[in-house]
Amino acid sequence: MPYRKDWIERWALYQPEKQAVREHSSQRSLSYGQLQEQGLKAAAFLKEKLKLQKGSRVAILADFCLEHILLFAAAQKLGIILVPLNYRLTGRELAFMLDNCRPELFLADERYYPLLEGQHILEQIRHLMSPAAFSTAIAEHPCQGFDSEELEDDHPLFILYTSGTTGFPKGALYTHGMAFWNSINTATRLDITSQDHTLVCMPPFHTGGWNVFLTPFLHHGASVTLLPKFEAGQVLQLLEQEKATLFMAVPTMLKMLLDVPEFAQVGLESIRYFIVGGEPLPIPTIERWHQKGVLIRQGYGLTEVGPNVTSLNHQDAVRKQGSIGTPNFYVEYQIMDDAGKPVAQGEAGEFWLRGPMVTPGYWQNPEGTAAAKEGDWFKTGDMVRQDAEGFLYVVDRKKNMFISGGENVYPAEVEHYLIGHPAIEEVAIVGTPDERWGEVGKAFVALKEGAMLSEQEILEFCRQGLAKYKIPKYVQFVGELPKTDTGKIARMLLK
Repeated sequence: MPYRKDWIERWALYQPEKQAVREHSSQRSLSYGQLQEQGLKAAAFLKEKLKLQKGSRVAILADFCLEHILLFAAAQKLGIILVPLNYRLTGRELAFMLDNCRPELFLADERYYPLLEGQHILEQIRHLMSPAAFSTAIAEHPCQGFDSEELEDDHPLFILYTSGTTGFPKGALYTHGMAFWNSINTATRLDITSQDHTLVCMPPFHTGGWNVFLTPFLHHGASVTLLPKFEAGQVLQLLEQEKATLFMAVPTMLKMLLDVPEFAQVGLESIRYFIVGGEPLPIPTIERWHQKGVLIRQGYGLTEVGPNVTSLNHQDAVRKQGSIGTPNFYVEYQIMDDAGKPVAQGEAGEFWLRGPMVTPGYWQNPEGTAAAKEGDWFKTGDMVRQDAEGFLYVVDRKKNMFISGGENVYPAEVEHYLIGHPAIEEVAIVGTPDERWGEVGKAFVALKEGAMLSEQEILEFCRQGLAKYKIPKYVQFVGELPKTDTGKIARMLLK
């Protein structure tokens, strides 16, 4: 393990007074020296008081806050596994994840307690605290020194839950080695140094929130401001005031930034790039940002790999519109047909990835791991093609996933929930274009014979058990769903 070091410990030695992270809503901040000191106390508290050890899971249900970063520092010392949970989900969905990962400590912000009302899984968790109580406890805990655990490169740092194509979420393992190599790939392609600064307004339950910039920045001694949510005007003002150098957003966010008065009021001269992922940006949007002097770098990634896998250089943003660019430094790839053979240049095939930034698999899900991997290769489920110059383009999603406002929506998960309604015989969800969110869901519903159900009743049923972004915007009733010769739903016909 020549490269897996305690990043916080090293930067506390090199530049202890340098600000590492600031929480904008409270104005709390930590220098690297303070983060090291508090991280040691957090690790000692978890081990000595709560009896957690290497491999213990710590679930977190809260907006991005300093406590997330303290837990990251503790994870590098103790080897706990962080499980950030999605506060946009329902209690039913959260209970599944808690039951799957079985945390020994659950940090839940009090504002999200109502989500978990009546969920019996809470009775099986040894320690339940708020982030504020956690900070108070570690501040009061005596720390006479802490011997850090030896952590292997493949030891999990996170369990990141992704919506499942089988109807249940899967917990992708994200290791310390993955974090290191993702940081190296990111810094090599984007020239990250300790002088960089960014705002993080992506949520903490996304690999984008943690691993597009936050962990690479901590690895390189840079600084970060945490925002609990995205507000376009505020983001533009802070990018200007704090002289941010890099910023990551999804296309929906970039479009919103263009539409607020602050867009004309800020210069953003310090910005080197905006990093955009999730879906292609329209050329007019790219051009408006370029006219502003803000260069756009589009890319591709996923929870299980990287996530920073490819990047499109800004000078090619218009010329290669729609492209995800070329692979980052330590990324190997193949484009494969259904038989597992390479396709001819220019033809579409499934994107397979290999390298030290690939997940070892899914938490307690050997079937899901086996289905996603072919030896060392991870099969992304995304269909891509490569042009004559080597630029890659996503042309389809093999797993039928669509993106709504930057959130991945898997039709199978929504269908699995809706089919539980006693009046529904069969259902299919497809993504359909939407001016604001990029795509939204449309439900094609066939009712059981004699059953009566309105569109509003279906949407109300969805609101009871699905996160808001997963709820279909449209419902269309059909006598039966079109099928292929093999009896599968003909989704392309529905689209």
